[in-house]
Amino acid sequence: MTQDDAVLEDGAGTPADGERPAAAPTRASRGFEVVLIMVYALFALSATARSLVQILRGFEQAPLAYLLSLAAALTYIAVTVALIRGGRRSPVVLGLCLVELAGVLLVGTLTYALPGLFADATVWTHYGQGYGFVPLALPLIALVYVLLTRRAGRATPIAAA
Repeated sequence: MTQDDAVLEDGAGTPADGERPAAAPTRASRGFEVVLIMVYALFALSATARSLVQILRGFEQAPLAYLLSLAAALTYIAVTVALIRGGRRSPVVLGLCLVELAGVLLVGTLTYALPGLFADATVWTHYGQGYGFVPLALPLIALVYVLLTRRAGRATPIAAA
């Protein structure tokens, strides 16, 4: 274990010269982050399964909708991995959550404004109505969490926590 790991683990120790001491993550913030990762992982799994079944059963029936479901799945996978590897303060997590929110808002709006454009539902159809609007709420919750914890110090990967 390096000196930096000790600082992250218990808040003790001294950071290397020129580095700012990292704020020790609280048990509650790590707990919420783990829950967030679990929800993203669940959505990654369900959206991937949905998109693969849709694509394999009849891609030609609704290629746009099925590709958008696959895009949602890949987004959930990317956010899950980024949270695990980089922690909530990672700029990659922030960027991916913004992309996810933009996708939900764009697809959700298009499914109301131009319903004929979609021959079948996607994960983000009607802002995730088929999933209890969790696809809309999830990036909003993640963004608030990321932005609130971003100033507290450098990223703390879950594996190190």
